[in-house]
Order: sequence, then C-alpha cells, then structure tokens
Amino acid sequence: MDEVNINDLLETEATATAAEPTPSTAVPLSVASAKTEEELDDKMREIELKNLEDLAQAKAGQMGLAYINLKGFPVSPEAIALITQDQAVSLRSVCFFYSGSEIRIGSLNPLNPQIKAVAQELAKMHHANLEIYLISQNSLDLALKIYDKLPKIRKNVKGVEITEDDLKKYEDVLTSFDVLQKEVDKVNISELFTLLIASAIKAAASDIHIEAEEKDIKIRFRLDGVLHTVAKIKPEEWDKIISRLKLISGLKLNITQAPQDGRFTIFLTGDKVEVRVSTIPTSYGESVVARILRSSSVGLKYEDLGLRGKSFVDLKHEVARPNGMIVSTGPTGSGKTTTLYAILNTLNSSETKIITLEDPIEYKLEGINQSQIDHAKDYTFAKGLRSILRQDPDIVMVGEIRDLETAEVAINAALTGHLVISTIHTNNAAGAIPRFLAMGVKPFLLSPALNAVIGQRLVRKICQQCKIEDRIDTDVMTKILNLLSKIPVSSSERLDDSELHNLKFYKGKGCAACHGLGFKGRIGIFEIMTLGPEIEKIILSGNVSENDIQDIAVKNGMVTMVQDGLLKAKDGITTVEEVFKVAD
Repeated sequence: MDEVNINDLLETEATATAAEPTPSTAVPLSVASAKTEEELDDKMREIELKNLEDLAQAKAGQMGLAYINLKGFPVSPEAIALITQDQAVSLRSVCFFYSGSEIRIGSLNPLNPQIKAVAQELAKMHHANLEIYLISQNSLDLALKIYDKLPKIRKNVKGVEITEDDLKKYEDVLTSFDVLQKEVDKVNISELFTLLIASAIKAAASDIHIEAEEKDIKIRFRLDGVLHTVAKIKPEEWDKIISRLKLISGLKLNITQAPQDGRFTIFLTGDKVEVRVSTIPTSYGESVVARILRSSSVGLKYEDLGLRGKSFVDLKHEVARPNGMIVSTGPTGSGKTTTLYAILNTLNSSETKIITLEDPIEYKLEGINQSQIDHAKDYTFAKGLRSILRQDPDIVMVGEIRDLETAEVAINAALTGHLVISTIHTNNAAGAIPRFLAMGVKPFLLSPALNAVIGQRLVRKICQQCKIEDRIDTDVMTKILNLLSKIPVSSSERLDDSELHNLKFYKGKGCAACHGLGFKGRIGIFEIMTLGPEIEKIILSGNVSENDIQDIAVKNGMVTMVQDGLLKAKDGITTVEEVFKVAD
C-alpha cells in the first residue's frame, strides 16, 4: 500500500470545503457581530483554524490515529528538546510530552517511516512508552515557536545540558576537597551535579561514585585509579539528587529496582566531555557511577605511551607490519584500550581503512569506522567481526577476545592480510598464549598469526611539584637490585654496576597541586613479547608452559613490567611502592 500523506489529504479537503458556496444564513454570529475590519479578520481566522482542527480530527478518526490540538497545551522544554529543531522542521513533527516513562510525538504525517524510526529510537534511548499523534499545521507552527524561546541546546545532548559556563562558576573556588564539601552543603540540588562534574574535571577524576548508605550519601572520585571520599550529603536529599541525575542522563525516573545506563555530553572550548552514567539498585537507594570520558585523552600517540628502549623498538616494528595480530593484556583498568587507540592514531591515514568493534564505544576517533556490539540484537564480537571483514579493512580493532569463535575469526583475519589488534585478560604477556590455547585455538594457526603481546599496568606518577627523595629499606633495595640486575644484556635499558649501586628513588610529599596525595596522573609500565622461533616451537609442540614462555622471552631481551616500572621509579617518574603494588 502506498504511503498516505495526511497533510496532503487535509489540504485537499480544506480546498474543497473553501470552494463550496456558503449561504449568507450560515455566517456565524461571532462574525456578524464584528465591528471593525480587523476584528472581522480575527474572527474569520479563528473559524478557519477551527475548521482545520476539525478536519484533522476527522481524518485521524477515519485512519485510526490519535489526534491532539496543541493550542494551549503546556509543552515542556525537556519534551520539545528531545527532537532537534532541524529534525522537527524536516519531519514536520515535534515531541510535545515527556514524563520519563511516556513520550508523545505530534506529526503532520504519522505514517512516514522516517518519523516512526526517529520516534522508536527516542523510545529506546529513554526507555519510555511511545505514542504518535496527528496534528494540524497550526499545532506544528505553535510548537516550533517554542524552540526560539529555549536556551541553545546542542545536538546529541540528552536531558539538561551542563555548559562550560556552569563549570567555570565553580572552577576558582574548588581548591581542595574540604572546600568541595563546603560548596556541596551550600548549593541547591539542581546545581549539585554540575558542581560535582566541575570538581571532577578539575581534579582529573575518571569516575564519580554516588552511593546511598544508611547514614549519608557518599561522594567518591576515582583519581589515578584510586577512590577517594570527597563529600557527604544528607540521606533525605537522595530522591531529589537521583531524579536530577536521571533527568540529565536520559534515564527513567520511575525505575529504581533495575539497572539503567545513560549518558550526556558537555561541550568545552576545544574539547568534548562524554559522561556515561550507570545505576544499580542497592539496600538504601541506588549506586551511581558517572564515568568521565574526555575526547582529548584519545589524542595520545604511540610515542607518548611510556614505552622505552627495546620495548619501544620491538612494538614499533610489529605495528608497522601489514598483517598479523597484536594483543594487549592486563586486568580491567590497566590502560589496554588507550594503548590500542594510540596505535590506531599512529596508523590512521587517508590511505588506510580502519574499522573497530567495541563494547561500548567510549571515544569517537576521527577517520576511523567504529561499530558497537549489541547483544540484544545478537550483534556479538564474532558476528560483528565477520561483517567487518566484508568491508575490506586494512586494520581491525576488536575490543576484546572473549571466546573461541571471536579468537578464530580474528586469527584467520590476521592470516589473510589484515593487521588485527585486540585485548585479552591475562596477568602478563606470556599468559596470553596458554589463554588462547585454553579457549580451543589451534596451535598451528596461533603460531603464525600472533606477532606480539603487550603486557601492561598503570602506575601513578609522582607530583613533580612536591617530589622528594624516598628512603628505601634494605630488604626492598635488595629485591630491587636483584630484579634490575636481571635485565638482559641485549637490552639498552641494562644498568651497569656503578648505576646499580647508586640508585635513588623518589616520592611525593603532598601539596595543593595533587590534593595532598603526592601523585598526579598515570603512566604505563610495559613488557613487549615478540614471537621468535623458540616460542613458536613451544606453541606447536602443544606442551605450553607460561613459565617456559616467560623465560624464553626474557632470554631474548624482553624487559618485564616490574623491571620497566623500577626503571621509571629510578628516573623519578613513579615510586617503588607503586610499582610493586601493581606489577610484583
């Protein structure tokens, strides 16, 4: 059946009605009572609009559609902003009602597939029930005028936008966490989340945790990988806080006993901040985590990762190869994705097609095709990877290899002329090979496909404004000397006897610049294992031992993560305690 344009039907009916002669006795009394020409025009306009509304209502009834007259209807800013002004004009449709659980859209042509697609996407995005109404041209015109009265709302911003001006209001006063608590006590609920975002961005926090507990609501920031309590709020404020946060993030206000995920965007001068919000139900309310994703953080280049010496040279060589697989290993939060992004930034050019498959896409990379898996639609890593390979890519990034199916497709891609980079959860570089084999990967395929494995962790960097020398006790120093003396002779990082017996290490005393923590920022410590003939022989033999692989890699010149960390500690970049905490 051909698409029916409701607006065309209304216009045709209106024209036909206007063409019919109207007896003088049919002139409404309201028109007859008009005393001036201007008053007569107003009366006639009212009658014309009423006739159009009547026609629209009649047509809606004939076609089984809902109808509404938006004249005088209280359209909220939150509702109208769900559809951008450009979309509203193009589709001749507006969102006139949004309650958190209900979305209602008015359209001149509700049967238009484009309108249905946009409406269904909004319903899915906001987890809301949807209904589309037929409206008249007059209702549409009235609704479109509301856009001119709204503050400028940028595209793709859900809920209520937090602007750069909002953040700057608090930037100068947020000098410490003690000051933050005082500000939290002073501001109203509508400004509280803006205050928290502003302070988190200034402190370079990666996450904000808002946790409802029995006696209070705890606010914690994750700074350089470590959580710190920065403020507390009275529990009676919880309902207001969570409602405000859900409104900003596009979450359903009335859902409290099920997890929800949302996000919003903050546009800064020269940067864009995506805030990804997650909620789960807890005993005393809900636990909220807001992850702060700064687009500027993905501009990292391969040279800036913190690689040095032989590790830098080896990985640079493997990245330059046209095919094969490079895998980054480590626990959650060890910087694996950042490393892959840095490699992609190095390889990205107009001559190269790069496609990624991620869960979720955290940062947008210019010039790179990024695809997000969707379990609800059965779009998994394995199925997505098969589809990606039909797109003729040169380089493929798979967010994580979790199962045999994904591993086999990735390995076959690496063997057929693609450079594949991915991550896998193991404790070190040597552990990646037993992990692949435990999944069921065939040794004769893994051996030629795998180019290199990156083992990595993140360590906190010493604040350079309060750095002082650190006194290391005898037992720890003996351990340090034992580890550093085992750096392979073939490595440019090896220390001579004079350097080994004159080691100095440092720590941060704590100052205002680092919020008294002694640390500011993080850097990676790495080990790069390339596959030589000896390791390939072990893989093919089927008698694979992680320790044997580690020993061969070290014999061939690999500097281990803990050794790389201690060298960075020697250079005053991090502390000995930090290195042993994450890599020993």
